[in-house]
Amino acid sequence: MEKVIIAGAGPGDLELITVKALKAIQNADVILYDRLINEELLREASENAILIYCGKKPKQHALIQQEINEQLVKYALKGLKVLRLKGGDPFVFGRGAEEAEVLADAGIPFEIVPGITSGIAAAAYAGIPVTHRELSSSFAIVTGHMKNEEEDAIKWKNLAQGVDTLAIYMGVQNLPYIVSQLLLYGKNEETPVALVNWGTYGKQRTVTGTLSTIIQVVQAEKIENPSMIIVGKVVKMHEKISWFKELALV
Repeated sequence: MEKVIIAGAGPGDLELITVKALKAIQNADVILYDRLINEELLREASENAILIYCGKKPKQHALIQQEINEQLVKYALKGLKVLRLKGGDPFVFGRGAEEAEVLADAGIPFEIVPGITSGIAAAAYAGIPVTHRELSSSFAIVTGHMKNEEEDAIKWKNLAQGVDTLAIYMGVQNLPYIVSQLLLYGKNEETPVALVNWGTYGKQRTVTGTLSTIIQVVQAEKIENPSMIIVGKVVKMHEKISWFKELALV
């Protein structure tokens, strides 16, 4: 039986995929891929490869997770080379561990191929280092939405008071709530904030503000998902070391 590969495709820029993940695309018989991968990568697949779209938008899933799990097992048991291709890194809010558990329970061998995650890459392309000797000695990767609308289990108090830089995924719709929690637990309202929309893609756009202004900025600039939210003093570096040519904001 062939092993299933669960791989990260990186944050979007075609050249930010790992060599190992690229080889997995080229060798796969079946590729189950997510919405946020750069679909140009699929041109590397064999012309005979089966391509299955598993994209998820908020409240709009092409395949629900259970169906994805079933597809992975079904094709693996047929002896095919199966690749589960995810945006960013499969173990950073990618459900890679859940899918690995399903394969383990089914007795199917698998391999995890890490990828570059957007929380670091989108920030870097916006000229924002998540750590800096003078500005940030710690950073946290945080989900910006709750599972199935459940009660928020994120420890906002600890994040607001104990971490220098926050990289918040999937948080645009909940931005007012995120801002309110950080302010509630003591984050200064003048703390810099950036949103990086379509980070590392040619259409990348970055907007900045503070906790007191960012909601209005995002609304005015019509920033939507997918966007990374970066909170912390390191956002100040954007103006000085931003190097990636972005689309002009209009």
